[in-house]
Amino acid sequence: MACTVFTIANQKGGVGKTTTAVNLAAALAERKIHTLVVDLDPQANATSALGIEKQEGKSLYKPLHGEGSAFEMLTPTAWEHLALIPSEVDLAAIEMELARQENYLLRLKSVLDPIRNSGGYRVIIIDCPPALGMLSMNSLVAADHLLIALQCEYMALEGLGQILKAVEMLKKEANPTLDVGGIVMTMFDSRINLAKQVVEEVRRHLPEKIFDTVIPRTVRLSEAPSFGKPILTYDPHGPGATAYRALAKEVEKRFNLADK
Repeated sequence: MACTVFTIANQKGGVGKTTTAVNLAAALAERKIHTLVVDLDPQANATSALGIEKQEGKSLYKPLHGEGSAFEMLTPTAWEHLALIPSEVDLAAIEMELARQENYLLRLKSVLDPIRNSGGYRVIIIDCPPALGMLSMNSLVAADHLLIALQCEYMALEGLGQILKAVEMLKKEANPTLDVGGIVMTMFDSRINLAKQVVEEVRRHLPEKIFDTVIPRTVRLSEAPSFGKPILTYDPHGPGATAYRALAKEVEKRFNLADK
């Protein structure tokens, strides 16, 4: 069973990146697709959102230094078909430490490849810090596809260009097969004309990349992480859960993820 690795990145915070990582993963798992979330953000928001307590030493910090294995960090969640590699604050130090290592852009790939090749997971979703630093660059080199979470506001369009430039640079330097797998428009408020204009602008410039599903701005989506639950469990019949289920269907179809 082949494993597909996605990284969900944006150099800007507060755009629904972690929300998308957690809820897309949960929606894929609900579809019986074995999914692993890798929390690469030292803030560990994805870890908390899946109801897992942060623990010192329970992250990829040591494996990225060549100490131990990522297998030791695999953590089951309360949801069938969904596992997690947690994060913790120590991971923040890796930004500077990685730059001093040989083949520093390939560290995460070498750590995750054994899990990827083990046959245990059909999908790995990496949640990155809100910056295009060393951890995010490593995640792009380890991934097959970048999924961009893009907030429905004008300033988000400026940041999109920076991400696309980073992808082109890394394709030349370290991961020639990396592609922008899709753009997820998040925090959409249908009452605001600008939000509609931003979606239309992205559709016009990157029609083959943008997903049909648009994630709405809802209070429930904001509340769910504080309860340690994906929206599919916290508000299973609400608009947020409906949207992420629809996105999971699109992702499954676009990347042929159905387990054979």
